[in-house]
Parts: sequence; structure tokens; C-alpha cells
Amino acid sequence: MALWRYPTIPTSEITPESLYRERRQFMKQSAGLALAAALPSMVTAAENPIKLPDWKQQLASVPASPFSSDEPLTDERTITTYNNFFEFGTRKRDPSDWGHYLKTDPWLVKVEGEVARPGVYDLNELIRPEWLEERIYRLRCVEAWSMVIPWSGFQLSELLKRLEPTSRAKYVVFETLYDPQQFPGQKQETIRWPYTEGLRMDEAMNPLTLMAVGLYGKPLPNQNGAPLRLVVPWKYGFKSIKSIVTIRLQEHQPVSSWQQLAPREYGFYANVNPQVSHPRWSQASERRLGKSGRQATLMFNGYAEQVAHLYKGMDLEKNY
Repeated sequence: MALWRYPTIPTSEITPESLYRERRQFMKQSAGLALAAALPSMVTAAENPIKLPDWKQQLASVPASPFSSDEPLTDERTITTYNNFFEFGTRKRDPSDWGHYLKTDPWLVKVEGEVARPGVYDLNELIRPEWLEERIYRLRCVEAWSMVIPWSGFQLSELLKRLEPTSRAKYVVFETLYDPQQFPGQKQETIRWPYTEGLRMDEAMNPLTLMAVGLYGKPLPNQNGAPLRLVVPWKYGFKSIKSIVTIRLQEHQPVSSWQQLAPREYGFYANVNPQVSHPRWSQASERRLGKSGRQATLMFNGYAEQVAHLYKGMDLEKNY
């Protein structure tokens, strides 16, 4: 696998945080009536699709999360044009070039395994508008670059509690849509399709773990994992699986796609750990897209206070 190059992005293209906050505050104040009108009880698409809550209209006015970072945001153009999404291709621009092939409405999510409420759900059935919030999270790539992104979404724990896991549920497994007609990259045997990732149950229930449906106050672009993706901010970006169509709870630890492809390089946990180098490059420092120079990589991507207890007593070099 090649080491991807990152672009040189002028600082002038990064949205000033003050301007972004002012815009968000204005949207929140002006969206009161629209928000109130969009909170009826959820019904299935088959019963009455017209009355489904239009959560997309609320993304510009969802409340800010106390878990958010206060770091300057990466500009929207970089976030939406510099992506790893191998279903569209292996080049950074492939997702934005080919994303228009993906049709995200309607979108069905299959829930199976160790849950009391399995089934195939319309995405609108899974999202409760009152769960939505905005979180500014760092996203760290194993290739030693990072971004700061204003995600909109909801805690995975809220969804899992609603699905009622059984006592045998120890892991949560996610799968991306497999459809080579919509994902041209799947016509190549880059990895074993469909893309699969997983979390331990306590990782999935951690309040930092987010199911994202938007960024920059708008619905997720296709190239960023529309309409539903995982964001696990203390892990490398490949754990944050995109365009999810299956959620499976199970007793045994799954084998993820990158484990299958290169087990020496990619383990199940994929926690950001600057003390353990990737076999082909160091993880001790990173390049923040939109900024010059490099900066030290933080343990657990800077979220050690919230998640270090999950790995107490574990050998983090062995459990990489």
C-alpha cells in the first residue's frame, strides 16, 4: 500500500471559528419553529412517509455537545475532497469524483444478532431528532494526517439501548453497503467486500462514540459516508466505517476488513498510540491538514481522559 500524499492547503481557506460560531448561533435562534414542528413521534416509512421527522432540516440548529474540541476547524472543501473511501477508489479525490453514484434515500439498515429488536429499519426510524447534537472531533488517519470536523449525529449508545442488546452481546459489528454499481471501487479486489468493522460493547457504549449523519450543519456528503457512519474519535479513521447498512451484535470478536488484509499492520483496536509505530511509518507526529508543520500525536488522539480506563491492564502494543 502506498503512503498517500497530503495537499498543501493555505490557512486562509480554513473557516474562522468565530465566524462559524456566529453563523451557528443565528441558525439556532431562527430555527425554533422549524425544530418544534419536526419532533412528532416516529412512524415507519411504510405507514406514512410524509410524516417522517425531517431530521435533515434540523442539522443546522442542533445543540453543541460538551464533548467537542475547541480546536480550529478544517475547512469544508478539504473535508469533502480529501478522503479515504476505497469503495469509490483508492485515490483521495475518488470519493468526491464518484460519490454521485451512491443513492442514499431511501436507506435501510439491517439489525441482527444478539438484540431483542432485530429487523430491517428505514434510517428515519432509527434516528430520534432529540438525540441529535453537534460534536467537533479530531479524526486521525493512520497515514499521519488529521482533521478537525464538526460532525452532527447521535450517541451510538442511544441506538443500542433502543435495540435492547442481550446479555450475550459482547461486540458490535458494522458493514458498509456492497453494490459495485454504486461503488465503482468495489469492482476491484482492494479488500474483501463488504467493508466490515467492529467495536467492543463498552467502546460502543462510551458517550464519545458517535453515529454521524451530518457535518458543517448539513447532511453528510456521499464521499464522507452518507447517510450514516460511525465516528470513534480516539481510534484511527479506518475504524469509523461509512455508509452503514448492517449492525450486528455478537458474542465473539469479529475480524475487520483491514485485519483480513494486513493483520501485521492493522489490529482490531486501532487506538491512536504514538508510542507504537506503524510498520512503515512513525505515528509519533501528525500533519493537521490546513496547517503548516507537524505536531505531536496525542495518546488516544487526545481523548485519554474519557477512554483510557477501557484498556486498563491491557498491553497496548500487543492489542494494537
